[in-house]
Amino acid sequence: MDKNINLLALHRCFIIVIFICVGICQAQQKGQYVPGQFGLNAGVVPAAGLTYANLALNYSASSLNDANGNHRPNVLGTYGFWVDENIFYFVPKKKILGASFAPYISLNGASGSLVADISGTNLGASGGGSGFADLFVQPVNLGWHLKRADIVGGYAFMAPTGRFVAGASDNVGSGYWGNNLNFGATVYVTKNRGTTLNLFSDWETHGQKTGTTLTPGKAFTTEWGVGQVLPLKKDFSRLLQLGLIGYDQWQVTASSGTIGVLPASSVPFYSVHAVGLQSNFILPAKNLNFFFKYLDEYRAISRPEGRTIAFGGSWTLRIPKPVAAPKP
Repeated sequence: MDKNINLLALHRCFIIVIFICVGICQAQQKGQYVPGQFGLNAGVVPAAGLTYANLALNYSASSLNDANGNHRPNVLGTYGFWVDENIFYFVPKKKILGASFAPYISLNGASGSLVADISGTNLGASGGGSGFADLFVQPVNLGWHLKRADIVGGYAFMAPTGRFVAGASDNVGSGYWGNNLNFGATVYVTKNRGTTLNLFSDWETHGQKTGTTLTPGKAFTTEWGVGQVLPLKKDFSRLLQLGLIGYDQWQVTASSGTIGVLPASSVPFYSVHAVGLQSNFILPAKNLNFFFKYLDEYRAISRPEGRTIAFGGSWTLRIPKPVAAPKP
């Protein structure tokens, strides 16, 4: 297999969409990073040029877990959202500190819904909204191409451009600024670079939520994957990449202010863990990559437990255009 084939990673966005707090359930204020963005090729950046990537992500849950990770049978309903991420990279040919400079911006649309019924009471909640969500910008993103690994790291921020009104049931944005430090690595186990180990991590901090006293606590997320590339044609013009992937997310510091009538610091920390599968269909000569991911959450604390589906693709306009290899 040609070791120079670029297996483009295209799942790089951080979105918060609709979150509606039901006080009697002690629902948690989640952070802005939605896991399920990464998996295979977590340390790879696009080749030099302009890249457009689209990622559609759906999260759906029908159970709410307590601080011990147990399903609360008195809380029935569904919680879910769709996010459509439009991601634009520009990667110049010139290197910085030996690394590719790959800044990007993501323009995002979102829609979501919550329907909740608390049995044994006269209380319930419903809501949802759709529209332009928060803007994600990664102005610093450096990727190093090593002999047996690709490594990427950088800084990003989330701007609260999505519609948000404190107490409303149709919010689309988070209502606060966020900052992210992230790191990704892809290790090539075999010389032909077909077998990979992948890891991504994100540390996020948050500002105060508009119209409230709430500042969400810091969160840490890891995403991982083990993948294998299979050539579908002998000339490696069509590749199939399959892998096992997963994510883990934890709240690591207490929130400040209040959630409804509750002191935010009194609400238990949330965490979630998931495992699933990813497939990529890659056309190296055409700079095209299509992917599909499914992840099932097997453990959640103080938050919903559900499943994540993500799919999409990317295309790169190479600048400069690569020179074709001479025919034998």
